[in-house]
Formats: sequence, structure tokens, C-alpha cells
Amino acid sequence: MASVHESLYFNPMMTNGVVHANVFGIKDWVSPYKISVLALLYEMSASKVSLPERRRLNKLILPLQQGPDLTLGQFLKMVEECCPQTAYAVKLRLHEMANGELKDMEYFFSTLSTHPSFDTEAYKTSVVGLFMRHMLLAYNKLSFSQVYKLYKSLQQYYHSHYAKPTDGQVSLPALVADDSDMDLTSIEDTVGDRMDKEELDTPLHESELRNDNTPSRGPLSQKQAEYFLARQAYLLKNDENKALKPAALQEELNNMLKFNPDFAEAHYLNYLNSLRVQDIFLSAHSLLHCFDRLILSGNEGKSNGDEGYGRSLRYAALNLASLHCRFGHYQQADLALQEAIRMAQESNDHVCLQHCLSWLYTLEQMRGSDSTVLTEDSVKMAAHFCLPYLASLGIQSLVQQGATQGKSAHKLMDALKDTDILHWKHSLSELIEISLAQTTSIWRMYGKSTMALQQAQLLLNMSSLEPVNFSVQQNNTEAFAVALCHLAELHAEQGLYSAVSEILQHLKEQFPPHTQHAKLWMLCDLKIQFERHMNEGKYHLAEPLVTAISALNKSEGLYRKAQVLKALNRSTEAYDVLQRLQARCEKTKSTEVVIRVMLSTAELHWESSGFSTALPLLLQALALARQHHLQALASETILHLAFTQLMLGVPEQALSVLHEAIEPVLAHGAVMDKGRALMLTARCQMAVAGFKSSGQGQADVRLAVLAVDTLKEAASYFSRLSCKERLRDVHYLQAQLHHSLGQTALRNKSAMLFRLLDQELQSPAPPVSMRL
Repeated sequence: MASVHESLYFNPMMTNGVVHANVFGIKDWVSPYKISVLALLYEMSASKVSLPERRRLNKLILPLQQGPDLTLGQFLKMVEECCPQTAYAVKLRLHEMANGELKDMEYFFSTLSTHPSFDTEAYKTSVVGLFMRHMLLAYNKLSFSQVYKLYKSLQQYYHSHYAKPTDGQVSLPALVADDSDMDLTSIEDTVGDRMDKEELDTPLHESELRNDNTPSRGPLSQKQAEYFLARQAYLLKNDENKALKPAALQEELNNMLKFNPDFAEAHYLNYLNSLRVQDIFLSAHSLLHCFDRLILSGNEGKSNGDEGYGRSLRYAALNLASLHCRFGHYQQADLALQEAIRMAQESNDHVCLQHCLSWLYTLEQMRGSDSTVLTEDSVKMAAHFCLPYLASLGIQSLVQQGATQGKSAHKLMDALKDTDILHWKHSLSELIEISLAQTTSIWRMYGKSTMALQQAQLLLNMSSLEPVNFSVQQNNTEAFAVALCHLAELHAEQGLYSAVSEILQHLKEQFPPHTQHAKLWMLCDLKIQFERHMNEGKYHLAEPLVTAISALNKSEGLYRKAQVLKALNRSTEAYDVLQRLQARCEKTKSTEVVIRVMLSTAELHWESSGFSTALPLLLQALALARQHHLQALASETILHLAFTQLMLGVPEQALSVLHEAIEPVLAHGAVMDKGRALMLTARCQMAVAGFKSSGQGQADVRLAVLAVDTLKEAASYFSRLSCKERLRDVHYLQAQLHHSLGQTALRNKSAMLFRLLDQELQSPAPPVSMRL
């Protein structure tokens, strides 16, 4: 099921999805790149462009202003894509300044503020107007030597693009005033904000070379840092695939922290980036550094209030607890959580206490303990303090626990309906997605594949309520990954492997291997491959997949290892694995796996003709499946019971029992289960008709005709899966039936098909009577 506590942690950078960075300490300064942006703004107001081009240029302005400095090639390429005419005018303007004299640049700045179009198109309080005012103010504060250095930098910036158009571009240093009375950086008096003059005045020829895809290596201004952190934090939350790769983002953050080690928000983004690659050491290191910086920048007089370092300390402990929870360090998580609770109680912080309570019951669930009482208390208190997000998370957790404890479906769906009302009322888009993914998982667990398919499609076709920022649609969350994995498995069960390949390819594109939710589709892909190889009888291909599955899910790996061993007739080893797995799953209360283990153990008893020994085990599995309302597993258990009764010589009773399971299997079951059920039905019909003795009476002929039709339908299902071993068994039974009915031509055809498959498989056919 979808994890309902994926986003339940305090993020000091985000409020309602918006990142609020503290003052970075480096104000805007004039650079050759920003002169290019000013030239673009000037030409946009001076020239006439079409309405579509102006719209594209207007959308480009904000990223150009707030983003890191670009090379001239990158800048001109982006402008040309929007308006080639304006790009040419900007290029001409830069050419005049770079190939002219210093007075040409002076003239450009002097005419910039007096241009008549700016009064109407770039009023003083607009984003463009403020940017221009900052640049003009910064330029006017420069001394003559600094203006000359800026001019030489502009020449280098321009000529480096045309001198080596295919080589890496030169990364230019920022120009900062040498005189303390004309300092443009307005650097705060915090530790690490003061940059050495030698660093900022690095000669141009000593700047590092880089290609067009590498971000700037110089220090970022306050707005550039805020924009960079806002963009990356948003992408990590909503579309990790579009964010920088972990190594590239780490490099950028290290560069940012080199110039300002006390930038708390950069440390927190470093923490989020480390979580992507499961780096426990660096993530804990960055998290502690983040809150250390928040405490240093806080007001010590407000240690018991909602602000200041008291609040930072509480949430630092809470975040540390969540970090240890994610890595399975339950003892350390419990200690950090108790510390956060103590500090929250001392400061009477009810919101922090509710977050602590939510993590407390989550921690108990991870340990395998019953946390129902804690969860119910959390929901009541969250509702009392008007915290709908935490209240909904609590209800989602209660639904999860109820599903695993065997609560009836209608009670769980009623609870989910109540949470959906809460979600739509407060526009909690993320929780709406989680609720739909949760519903899909519950229907799938109950064996209602049609309902699960409907809920998955509903989620995938739903439009997000969240605003679209940075051109990102919110379809890269864990809920979407869970729904797509269910969709892939449902298609695989029906033998639609081409559709499965398309779904998995989409998953691989949306959730690359380095992303945090990639394990979901990796496990899904491995399980589908394993089942396909097992159905096709390619056990040598299925066996290597067991190790990979075990790395992602230990229980699933052990179960599939037992399946391979059983298929290879290594019954003793398979039995030992199943017993070990059953003990493990009973401890973790994994009811579904326990029932599947019981069914596999019963099949091992069949191989030694211990049908009477398997009967109590199957009855126990059936009781457990019905107690937890697991219809799919209950139907499969009934099939096993019917087969056992057939082998014990009571085919009439087996046929009667089959009628109870055949309908849900045909309605919601996998193609393999449908084929097995129909094949078993045909065998029961043949046994009731008494084909082992001489057939007598009209009833025998009627049952024989029914058995022929049933086997024909079973063969169509097995053909969809290329299950040749099962098809060989079907043709064997068909040949027997046609021989008893005197249909020589059809008998010979079935016998020929059996012979061809037998020669193709090149393996001795197991007795048909010994397996389901």
C-alpha cells in the first residue's frame, strides 16, 4: 500500500509548497550576464514584436532574472527560441558595447532609466522595475576602477562566445566593490558570509572552463540562491526526475555552502538530496547543520515561543526521529522522538506534539506493534486542534491497520469516504492521491481486480489541485507509482505483456533508478518477469530473479525461492524455506503471505500423496482467508480443496465445492487461475462420468461434452500465457475424452498436439493427477 507518512516531517524551507529562504547575505551585483538581461529588457520595450512572441519573452524574463548566470551562448539561444528579432537586437547592442569603448557602456546605463517606454511597461514596483533599479543602483555605486573591470569582463564575456563557439565557455567572476563604503554585496555579519577579496577578484584567465550544461561556479546572489533552492525543493517533492541528479545537486550545494557555510536552507536541501541516495551519514550531518544554523540565526529571547531556537530544537529532534525511522533505526528514533515530545510539552507547542504523536504511532507500526489506540488518539487531537492534514493521515493509517486486521470492506470504504470529504474541503491534493492509491491497494488485496483497476485509472486521470510551478505536473508522487505498479500487475495477470512493457517503460522514465520511489517498479518488474518465466516453464530464467527480489523484499524473495525449488522437485529444501517464511510472516502479521505459504505447503504434501495431510492445512488457510475477507486467496484455497477431494475419491463433492469458487475466479482472477479452475472442473466432470470404467448412459455423454467445452476454454487461457506444460496436460485429457466418445479424428489431433509439445519441452511430463 501507499505510504501515508511520506511527507510527514517539518520542512523549514516550505510553507504551503513555497520555499522561504533566509537572507543569503549576497545582494545583487552587476555582471556581464545581467547587462545582457538589461539589454533584453531595453530592446523589448524599444522594439515592436508580435503578441505571441511578447508572451513567450514575458514568460522567459523571471527565470532569466532569478536563475544563475548563463553563458552568452545559452542566453542568446533561449531568447532566439522566443523571438529571433529581439535576439538579434540584443546581440547587436552587446556588440556595440563590447567592441566599442567604455563610454558606450556608460551611455547604455544612462539611457536605461530615462527611456520613455519604461514608465508604462516597467513601473517601479514591478519585478522588472525592481530588477532594473537594483542594477542601476549597484552600477552607480561602482568606483571608476570597478567600472573599468566590469567593462573588461563584458568584453571577455562577449568575445569568449564568438572566439570558441564549440568549446567550453569561461565562467566569469562576480564584480564586487573593493571599498568598504561601496560594498555591493551587503554581506551579513554571520560566520562564513565574509568572502575573501582574492576569491572575488580572480583574474579572468584563471576562471574555470565549463560546458553549456554545467551551472555557474561563482557565488550566487540572494535571489539566485532563493530561486535555485525553491526550484530544486519543489522538483524533489513533485517531480524528482526533473531535478538535478544527486551528484550534480550535491556539487551545486557544496559550491553554495563554500561561500556561505551558515546557509541553513542549503543544508536542508542537502539533507533531502542525501535521502535520495540513502546516505545516512551525510543526511544526518546535513540535518544537524541545518538546525544548528537556524538556532544561531534565531532570537534567544524567544526560546519558549513559536519562534527562535526553541522551536528549531524541537523540530530538529523530530526530523532526526523521522530520519532514523526511514532507515529502520527504531531505538535511535524513539530516543529522538522522546526528546522532541519533552521539549514540545515544556513549550506548550500543540502542533509539534501532534506531529510527534503521528510519528509515534508510525514507529509502533514499523516495529510490528498494535498502534490502533495511539492512532485513534492522534486523530481526535488533530481534529480538536484543526489540523486536517494530520487527522487525515491518522485515518489513512487506521484504514491500513483495519485492512491487515481483517476489517470488512464497507467499514474501510466508509472511513475513506469521510477522509475524501475532508480532502476536498481543504483542497489537500496530495492526500486525495494517497487515498485513491490506498483504495486501489485495498481492492487488490480483497481480490476485486475490476474495482482496483477503476480506482487506479481514476487516480491517473485526475487533475491535481495544486498550482503548477516550474512546468511540473504533480504526477511523480509515490501514489502515482503505486497505482501504475498495480496497473502493470493487473495487465500481467491477464497476459497483456505488451501493455505491461509500456507501463513499466513509463515508470522507468518517470521514476529513474536513482529516485526514491524506483524500488516500487523494480520489485513490480521482477515479480512480473518471475511469474511469466514460471508460467512458461523457464525455471532456469526464474531462478536468478529470486536474489534480486530478495534484495528488495525479503518475504517475497523467500516465497519465490520456495516456488522455484518446488518446480525443480527439491521438495525438502522448499519445505524448509516455507517453514522459515511462515514463522517470519506470522511474526510480522503478513496474513496474505501466510496463506500463500500454507497453499504451497499443501502442494508439497500432494507430491508425496499426502492428500489427507494437506486437508487440515487447507481448511486452516480457508478460515484465515475468509476471516480477513481475502476473496482471491479464499477462491484459490477452495480450488486446492476441490483438487484434494478429487484425489481422495469424492469428485461429486469436489465439483460441488468448485461451483462456489468458479464465479469469483472467472470474474476477478488472473488468466492462469481461470485456466486452472476450468481444467480442474473438467477433470471433476470426467471423474463423475466415470471414464476410467466403461462410460454408461446419457449422463456420461452429457458430462463428457461439458468437459470437452471446459477444456477448450481452459486451453485458450493457457495459450494467452504461452503455458506449454499446462497445454500439454489439456491435450492429454482431450485425447482421452475424444477416445471415450469415439471421436477418432479429434483424438488423433489432440494426441498429435500433445506429442509436439512433449517433444518441444524435452522434459518428462509430471502425472496430470498430481498437480492442480
